[in-house]
Amino acid sequence: MYNILTLNKISKSGLSNFDPEKFVCSETAENPDAVIVRSASMHDMELPANLLAVARAGAGVNNIPIEKCTENGICVFNTPGANANAVKELVICSLFLVSRKIVDGAKWCESLKGEGADVSKKVEKGKSAFAGPEIMGKTLGIIGLGAIGVLVANAAKALGMNVIGYDPFISPAAKEGLCPEIAVTTALDNIFSSSDYITLHAPLTDSTRGVINAANLEKAKDGVRILNFSRAELVDNTDILSALSSGKCAAYATDFPTDEQLKSNGVTALPHLGASTPEAEENCAVMAVKQLGDYLTNGNVKNSVNLPELSLQKSARIRITAITKGDKASEIEKCLAESGMEITNKTSAIKKDTGYCIFDTDTDITDDTLEELKSIDGVLAIRII
Repeated sequence: MYNILTLNKISKSGLSNFDPEKFVCSETAENPDAVIVRSASMHDMELPANLLAVARAGAGVNNIPIEKCTENGICVFNTPGANANAVKELVICSLFLVSRKIVDGAKWCESLKGEGADVSKKVEKGKSAFAGPEIMGKTLGIIGLGAIGVLVANAAKALGMNVIGYDPFISPAAKEGLCPEIAVTTALDNIFSSSDYITLHAPLTDSTRGVINAANLEKAKDGVRILNFSRAELVDNTDILSALSSGKCAAYATDFPTDEQLKSNGVTALPHLGASTPEAEENCAVMAVKQLGDYLTNGNVKNSVNLPELSLQKSARIRITAITKGDKASEIEKCLAESGMEITNKTSAIKKDTGYCIFDTDTDITDDTLEELKSIDGVLAIRII
């Protein structure tokens, strides 16, 4: 029986995909075999010695200590694409919000309560203050063409926008999913120089941190409108406020507002609503549960951020898996062979500097052999399933 710790409220319908005869889920589980988390930070959490896996019910994993998990032989999963439609819909909504001053107009109408018969006259007289452009025919620049970026690109194109995307690491699947009329550039400067609107859908890395900064905004069109529904740190707070103040940036929509931004005109601030739909929460939970279940019971890896993707149909009574620093598959196989174990099937792969291998056998593994495997230099974790 595997114990699963949930660190946030995880969709019950998603958790129901766990086999109740093999898994027990709880918000208070002690010494869990796995963790499912949404936004809770795990950086200060003491990782249990028997923890095998962490699944993030979402795409971003900044709240998980990836390096520490890898060193401890813990597989970390995310659920790319599970909340993509929810975020896409909010981004498309925000294109209109930053264009037509809808939020400001709605707030102003609220201030007219109690004006009686004068409301209609005041509405007609005051509406010009909230006028804004249509998005049809305008150019949308997209930084990051992952699952969400592709959906946003296609939806914006369907609404009559010209769309240009930038992603130096675009996957073949993402490229295939794009409408053929959408331009893809390998030069970030092209996004800033040609776009009326720029939306961010890139992961937070050293190269993307603060990509919206004074230098890049200087290359942008006057009155550019920026949307950030990816990560707060992709936008330099001081530089975006300065651009809003000068008029270089006409509007900024963000799902991650700061106190300074809330005080600034031109900011449409939302309370991290990107994936806050029941559909997205269920989709993320279902994907996380299925990936965890397959890993814990079969050792298969899909959508891991620190281990290579690897899957093998079980062909024997016993399965041995290993997480390693570097490629240690041949050394592990040699150790098993010298111990008299007959391997019926095997597979291995490496991701960056982390290796993962699977061996199937019908031969019982002795304690001595297990200790020999663990003693191989570079072996981070050995598991018998």
